[in-house]
Amino acid sequence: MDAEGLNMSVFSDAISNYLSPIKDLLDDPTVSEIMINGAEEIFVERKGLVYKVPNKFQNEAALLAAFRSVAQSVGRVIDQDSPRLDARLPNGSRIHVVLPPMARRGTTVAIRKFAKEELTLKDLISSGALSAAGARFLDIAVFLGKNIIVSGGTGSGKTTLLNILGGRVPKAQRLIIIEDSAELQIHSEHVVPFEARKANDDLRVKEVSIRELVLSAMRLRPDRVIVGEVRGEEALDLIQVMNTGHDGSMGTVHANNPLDTCTRLESLCLIGDTRIPPDAIKKMVGSAVKIIVQCARYHDGGRRVSYISEVLGVDNHGNYIVKHIFRWVQTGKDAKTGKYIGEMVPCNYVPSFFSDIVVNKLPFPRSTFTTPDWVEKLEQADAA
Repeated sequence: MDAEGLNMSVFSDAISNYLSPIKDLLDDPTVSEIMINGAEEIFVERKGLVYKVPNKFQNEAALLAAFRSVAQSVGRVIDQDSPRLDARLPNGSRIHVVLPPMARRGTTVAIRKFAKEELTLKDLISSGALSAAGARFLDIAVFLGKNIIVSGGTGSGKTTLLNILGGRVPKAQRLIIIEDSAELQIHSEHVVPFEARKANDDLRVKEVSIRELVLSAMRLRPDRVIVGEVRGEEALDLIQVMNTGHDGSMGTVHANNPLDTCTRLESLCLIGDTRIPPDAIKKMVGSAVKIIVQCARYHDGGRRVSYISEVLGVDNHGNYIVKHIFRWVQTGKDAKTGKYIGEMVPCNYVPSFFSDIVVNKLPFPRSTFTTPDWVEKLEQADAA
């Protein structure tokens, strides 16, 4: 049995012996996240909405023992000296654990499950997360090698969308994927995945950071680089990758809107011992990032692409120039289901690289960017 098979066996034993109170939730394909707030309070997420479930652990000791066993199954330790665990389980789920006394209500756990089936742009269109025109435009942007940042809050669908966009990279290109905890499952002909490593003093294991892996990737002849989640000083390395001929590189960032995404990247680039002046960093971000895809989780539980925007650099006052190409507009709410009604519409802005679309004879007419009359009437009514 190989190492991966052994880990799965240990994890399966841990589920059978210790995680039996939540085994039905782990096996339930409709549950996307399990949140444990101490032994007696468990919530789950289904279709973007959170519900309390009757499942319980016998007591705090049983809960703690369960996740110590889970940590052991992935070669990690969680105890009073190391009260936090952030890991990927052998079944692909992502887990984070915090122990008391930091967690005041008892051992606190979040288990994020990922769909086993491979989603496509067509799936996003059919679910209402993206319009057909928006999906086609993103497909074209990937094909043309435009640098893309997928932004949004926690659980907004960033990883899912990056998975889909990564799978649209032309097969002849070499794609290197770098993640803190492996979540992306991009299916392409030439994919090289890297995963960062945490330090473990007991096992004399040294840390290998995302930043170090980005530097290694640059020596391994990538056509494109994808950083699964940018949340530290590695942002500067990704921006430099995008600015040095690796067109079509991608990453995800936590941000509330496209403009905030630029500011967030700028702030992350300034972390650490960089000696590059802030004004220069701002210009680097403005020239590196071309497309920002904003994901959002709405109050009805729906995950949608709220904006597709283009970054045009920085103006004379040092402000980022961001133009919206498509945006999602709510038109109503279903009285029976509570689901929002709306659609993604163009914003009357033609991207600066439209000539690339024409030259490559891609079927995407200029008229596709024209805002429908009903949207303008809706905006006028709101203004009145």
